[in-house]
Amino acid sequence: MKKSVEIPYFKASSLDELTSDDRTLVVEAQVALKKAYAKYSGFKVGAAVRLRNGAILHGANSESEVFPSGLCAERTVLYYAEANHANDPIEALAIASEPSERECYPCGGCRQVILDVERRQGSPIRIIMSGNGTASVVESAELLLPFTFSL
Repeated sequence: MKKSVEIPYFKASSLDELTSDDRTLVVEAQVALKKAYAKYSGFKVGAAVRLRNGAILHGANSESEVFPSGLCAERTVLYYAEANHANDPIEALAIASEPSERECYPCGGCRQVILDVERRQGSPIRIIMSGNGTASVVESAELLLPFTFSL
């Protein structure tokens, strides 16, 4: 039996098409990427999350000489938020990169961690993937990882 998966998402051909809150979060992700340490790949990534209380937290990728011991921007900010703001759910996550020739999408490991956070907090996380002046937005990590791992 053949089946298919449809992934609804919003495609903004300009950041001006985003809501004010989403646009602000993309700008915060761009600020966060300035803190990235990408000596080996040269690919800097910044992430920003907005908590339910409105606070915005930053994360950036950090590479290590003993690859693969580095960590992605998305996971740095998600783990920080869970460790320091466990009772304040994450509403949205924005990702930005430098160079920014295309939109920045989370790797498979980050997609699973975002989904894990959604499950723990009991609510979806809006994901805004930006780059080169455009953005794609999904309403949950489940849309980025339709065949999810679950124990």
